[in-house]
Order: sequence, then structure tokens, then C-alpha cells
Amino acid sequence: MRLGLIGHGAIATLALDALARNLAEPIETLICLARPESAEKAASWAMPYQDRVAREIRIENSVETFLAARPSIVAEAAGHGALAEAGASVLAAGVDLIVSAVGALSNDGLRSALEREAYRSGAALIASPGAIGGLDILAAAKLSGLSTVRYTSRKSPLAWRGTKADELVSLTDLQAATVFFEGTARDAARLFPQNANVAATIALAGAGLDDTHVRLIADPDVSKNQHEIEIRSACADLSICIEGHPAPANPKTSSTTGYALAHLLLQRLN
Repeated sequence: MRLGLIGHGAIATLALDALARNLAEPIETLICLARPESAEKAASWAMPYQDRVAREIRIENSVETFLAARPSIVAEAAGHGALAEAGASVLAAGVDLIVSAVGALSNDGLRSALEREAYRSGAALIASPGAIGGLDILAAAKLSGLSTVRYTSRKSPLAWRGTKADELVSLTDLQAATVFFEGTARDAARLFPQNANVAATIALAGAGLDDTHVRLIADPDVSKNQHEIEIRSACADLSICIEGHPAPANPKTSSTTGYALAHLLLQRLN
């Protein structure tokens, strides 16, 4: 088995750490795609996984050489831009692609391009559940008819720094929980690509990007990333609250995102 990995940040680290602990045996090859200016950093980052995750580790600097290395499956763990740059080529090559940056699929043009290449080649486009759960019952409720799907993301001000939230509220001065965005899942994913992948994941599984209501909250009194889903449908009404521990290397991301990716990969690699 040859695993292609796009990205070498917090999500990729959590995923590979989990693979190292849970693989029955190392796979044949781990192929990492990194920009030329990040190649040395990526090589240093990947080295500890030698013989723990894969017997061979390769760092490739272009989509062409990455695919020429013949990955059996590719996992994206690098964000919206990386998916836009490499996703269609991966699927066109007939390689299954697991997407962590699900928020990027709120772009209708990109999603259509990926779906088109997947259809043409027969490859699978797989959206990782990331930091959220309950998607199975949401998908079931969709079949009965959804009347309401609301998603609330509540994180510490630190988790929102470096995003558009900086322009909307003074994050360093917050004394109480503050709602700084209310709108559709499509707008949340577009405006907050580092934080709102969950909004798009819920929307694509349920009521759609324009009919899923989203609230984003900066709360100085929380230390975990809280995800609240409220669903009203013809077959069931439910509320789900998940408190994700922030990823050690990136507070914008819940650790669950890396483990969700690892879970999907273990189903293929073991």
C-alpha cells in the first residue's frame, strides 16, 4: 500500500501518530506532497515515521511527481488551497481522495470539478467527518425531510485569531461570549476557511449550504472547541454537543480532525 499525503501540519501529524500506533505493520511507502520551499521541513517532519508508518518515505514537490509515485490512496490535510491545486488531478488519475478541508467544497465550481473527475475515473471522493459526529442520523433525517439544521461553533478567542474574526471583534479584549457571525454554512466556510470546515460538512450531509444556519462565537470562558448541532426533522429532533480538544500545534483545529482522518485511513491500510 502506498499512501499519498498532502500536508505536513497539525492534522497530518495527529493522523500519522495514530497510524504509527495502530497499523498492523508499516505500509510500503508514504509519499508526501510539499511545496519546493517546504521540502526540507517536510522531510525532517516525516523522518520519525520511517518504519513506524512506512518502510519508505518520499517527499515530492509537484503534483505530477507526486502522482508518478503511484499512491494507492491520497489524504488531504493541508487546507482549501491545496485541495483546489491538487484534488482534481488526484481524482483524474483514478486515485481515491479523502478530504479534510471539507469547507472548500462550499465552492460550487471546485466541488463540481472534483465530482466530475471522480465520476470519469471511478475514483472515490471521501469527505472526512473531521471534528463532528452524528452525520449518520443527520443523513437519515434528511430522507424524512429536514425543517431546521443549526450549527454553533464556540471557541476561545485564541482559536479565532488570524481570521476574519479579527476584523469583526476585538478578540484580545473580550470579557464574555460574543457572536461575531450568523449566516449560512456557505458564507461561514468561505469567510472562515481555517475554522468552519465543520459547518460545510454538516451542510453537505444535511440541508445544504444555503439552508444550514451557522453561528460562530468567541468565548473567553471555554478552553475546548465546542460544536453544537440542532436538527428538527419529520423523523427525529435532536441536539448534539461535542467538545473537541484543540490540536496541540493549532488551536483553530480540533484534535478529532486528525483522528477522524486516521480512522478512515486505517480502514484502507490495515
